[in-house]
Amino acid sequence: MRSSEEQRQQNIPQGSSRQREAVKPSWYVGAPSSSSAQVAPSSREDRDDLLERMLEGSNLRDAYKRVVQNGGAPGVDGVTVAELQAYLKTHWETVKADLLSGTYRPSPVRRVEIPKPGGGVRLLGIPTVMDRLLQQALLQVMNPIFDAGFSPHSHGFRPGKRAHDAVKEAQGYIQSGLRWTVDMDLEKFFDKVNHDMLMARVARKIKDKRILKLIRSYLNAGVMANGVYQKTEEGTPQGGPLSPMLANILLDDLDKELTRRGLRFVRYADDCNIFVASRRAGERVMESVIRFVEGKLKLKVNRDKSAVARPWNRKFLGFSFTSHKQATIRLAPKTVERFKDKIRELTDRTKSMSMEDRIPKLNRYTMGWLGYFRLASAKIHCEQFDQWIRRRLRMCLWKQWKRVRTRIRELRALGVPEWACLVMANSRRGPWEMSRNTNNALPTSYLEAKGLKSLLSRYSELC
Repeated sequence: MRSSEEQRQQNIPQGSSRQREAVKPSWYVGAPSSSSAQVAPSSREDRDDLLERMLEGSNLRDAYKRVVQNGGAPGVDGVTVAELQAYLKTHWETVKADLLSGTYRPSPVRRVEIPKPGGGVRLLGIPTVMDRLLQQALLQVMNPIFDAGFSPHSHGFRPGKRAHDAVKEAQGYIQSGLRWTVDMDLEKFFDKVNHDMLMARVARKIKDKRILKLIRSYLNAGVMANGVYQKTEEGTPQGGPLSPMLANILLDDLDKELTRRGLRFVRYADDCNIFVASRRAGERVMESVIRFVEGKLKLKVNRDKSAVARPWNRKFLGFSFTSHKQATIRLAPKTVERFKDKIRELTDRTKSMSMEDRIPKLNRYTMGWLGYFRLASAKIHCEQFDQWIRRRLRMCLWKQWKRVRTRIRELRALGVPEWACLVMANSRRGPWEMSRNTNNALPTSYLEAKGLKSLLSRYSELC
């Protein structure tokens, strides 16, 4: 920042030397690295200097880079990620002083409703970019404290773990003969977290009262929905960097309980599957675990969506399994339907869009989708998807060639014989039917030349 060392010190309250050291240097991107804060990590067991460690220059720089990398929509103040650095130059010293004095108050989160594939909406809370930066910085110093104690069967939002690890672990249980699953659905988990129970579990390992107060202030920050402020007396809003860790802290008690009982389970955030050898055992486990979750953790289990069933009749993180002994990982039927729904949206012939704009959007979605679902045995699916996507693109092109004269001109340019141009251009069939008849005129090589990427080719490379 542009202010001198003396000016910066005038903006903060007088406190311990440890507090002054934590806020002296500039840290935002573009500042000389030599001016980074150098606060030695505490050797105390009670970790009562966690706020100073959160405000170290190197930690803040890492948090800034992560927030910028993640992008996202602005919060209630309208400040975008691109404007964050300029915003910090103006406001950082005040924010820093408020953090150290314990008077910082987060802004309410902006409520966003995301439609769920199966109906209903998921409520997201979008913090301001400043609060995202602070939450990310806090997450980075809390992770080493909590993560080492988490269960190895918990895979969601943890360093070095991912959804694929959870799916492979579930596959291993099925292959071992545990061919029944207790699929437990927590009803609106992130909206129903009890603040007092959560803070009690955070306080088991965090003794810095300023950090505890800051976390509580984020839980109680409230939401802005349609311009109206609403208090938040429970829940930890999805959308902030800190929420997934807080969810893992609360659900770690469930992990420990399942481990104590000797059960085989795998959990990814609030998605938990327990594997047993028989339906009867599964029903017993389901009832006892529901009592624990609702009695000890004060959470609600959605009994309509929870079930004791065969793993191949359920989905886990978008995947499912085959019923034979190898329990091959496959795409869940609902995953296939969601993929098709998105492709239909991107290739909607009523939306006027050039191929130069449509194909890059398609590629971004299909390649990202395949990057996640490459774990499944999906070669046949990818081949069928490729054929279907090409046909939908031909449909879009035919719809764009509305006039007979335009169709004849375009078909001639593609080398179609004159008689075929006249027959096709004057056809009364609709765009979807004509998309089949234009196979030869618009072959795979034509669409590939336009930039369309093949799912099958990419799947073969990845596998």
